[in-house]
Amino acid sequence: MKPPIPPTALTIAGSDPSGGAGIQADLKTFHQRGVYGEAVLTLVTVQNTMCVADVEVLSPSLVGAQLDAVLGDIPPGAAKTGALGDSAVVELVARRARSFAFPLVVDPVMISKHGAALMTAEARRALGSLLLPEAFLVTPNLAEAAELAGMPVDDLPSMKEAAARIASLGVEAVLVKGGHLEGDAVDLLLYRGEIALYRAPRIETRNTHGTGCTFSACITAELARGRTLAEAVGTAKQFITRAIETAPGLGGGAGPVNHHVRVEP
Repeated sequence: MKPPIPPTALTIAGSDPSGGAGIQADLKTFHQRGVYGEAVLTLVTVQNTMCVADVEVLSPSLVGAQLDAVLGDIPPGAAKTGALGDSAVVELVARRARSFAFPLVVDPVMISKHGAALMTAEARRALGSLLLPEAFLVTPNLAEAAELAGMPVDDLPSMKEAAARIASLGVEAVLVKGGHLEGDAVDLLLYRGEIALYRAPRIETRNTHGTGCTFSACITAELARGRTLAEAVGTAKQFITRAIETAPGLGGGAGPVNHHVRVEP
C-alpha cells in the first residue's frame, strides 16, 4: 500500500550557506512540520552568523524557469517568499502569483540580521504595489512595517495603524511582528477587519538568526496542511518561541534557532 501523499509547500527565497535563514531555514521548518518542501532560489548570499559579505541576485528568467519546473510537476498547497533582491524578480513573482491556486505568504525581507540590504529601494516599491495585492498574508517586522506603511512603528497602537495601511495595499491579511518592542514579544494579526494578538515572553538571547524566515515558513507549512490562518499563526508562534528558547548556540555571532523543536498540534 502506498503511503499517503504529504502536503507540499514552496519557498521562493535566497540562500544562506550557514543554514540559519533563507531557503535552508524554510526547508528545515517545512520538514519538521510534516510538509514536503520545494525551493525556488532568488539570490545567493555569502554569510555566516557574524556577517553578510556578498549578495548576488539571480536573473528573472532563471527564477521563472525554476517556478515553471515546480508548478508544472508538484504544485504546492501554499507558498512563501523571502528575500527577492531586485524589482525584476519581484515583478516576475507578482506576475506568476496572479495564477497561483494556493495562498501566498510574503515575508518582506529587506535587510539581513547584520544590516546588509537584501532588497533594492525600487524592489520595495514593487513589492508594495505589485506583489502584496497577489498575497494572502504579509509578515513584516517593525522596520518593514514602517517601510510599507510609510510611518514610524514602535508600539502597539502604531502596529494597528500600520497593519491597516498595509492592508489597504490589497493584501488579505497582515501580521506585524513586534519582536523588537519592549516587554513581551507581541505579534498583531489583522484579518477580515478583526485584530488578534499573539503574545510570548521575551527571551534574552543573541541566537535569533532566521527567526522571520522560520516563523513565516511555519505559517506556510500549516496553511499547506489545511489549517486556518488563526491556527497557523498560533502554531507558528509556539514553534518560533520554542526554537529561540532552545537555540543550539552555534557560531560566533547571531546564531540560528533550533529547527528540531516539536509543538502540537
